[in-house]
Amino acid sequence: MTRGIILLSGGLDSLVSLGLTTNIELALTFDYGQKSVDYEIKASKTICDYYKIEHKVIKLDWLKDITHTALVSDNELPKGLENPEESAKNVWVPNRNGLFLNIAAAFADGEDYDFIVIGANKEEGQTFPDNSKEFIERINAEFEFSTRKHPKVIAPLLNYNKNDIVRLALENNIPLELVRSCYAGGEKHCGVCESCTRLKNSLIANGDTKFIKALF
Repeated sequence: MTRGIILLSGGLDSLVSLGLTTNIELALTFDYGQKSVDYEIKASKTICDYYKIEHKVIKLDWLKDITHTALVSDNELPKGLENPEESAKNVWVPNRNGLFLNIAAAFADGEDYDFIVIGANKEEGQTFPDNSKEFIERINAEFEFSTRKHPKVIAPLLNYNKNDIVRLALENNIPLELVRSCYAGGEKHCGVCESCTRLKNSLIANGDTKFIKALF
């Protein structure tokens, strides 16, 4: 039987990727000083308890020191989806997915995992290059040289936008009440940051009211 690792932020994409993929045994959540880190860790732990998989938090204190965007600084978080290119610039973390996947690959190489799951998706791939099909292909090629295990990076949502992802969650009874997709630090989703806007719009597009009331 194959064994997998997932990059789990507690957000919509990683939760749905977990819910759609079998044989995942380990989830990695990364603490790089982001504003929402405490809530991401809490949500990820709850999700791991739900799916009965091991959960590890990886601290990357140094990453905050070289990150100057709104996710970690006092700068105001971008709101809505009017300017996705500018928003992406304002929440960019240096080499984040590349770094996270390489750390997961080290776990795979050292502890005999066969694959790594990431919540990369079509919608965010349009503005975040480390969510694109090309990125996934190239990092898989890298692991052919940088590891002995050659773990396969899998992105089950790569061809889906946010509306599709919420639809998949609803169709597969994935527990959206456990999700944490907000960039801000707060008990509830702020409802106005880019990530919240994407989630809320997708819930509305799928005719949901239950989860909107629970999350916002």
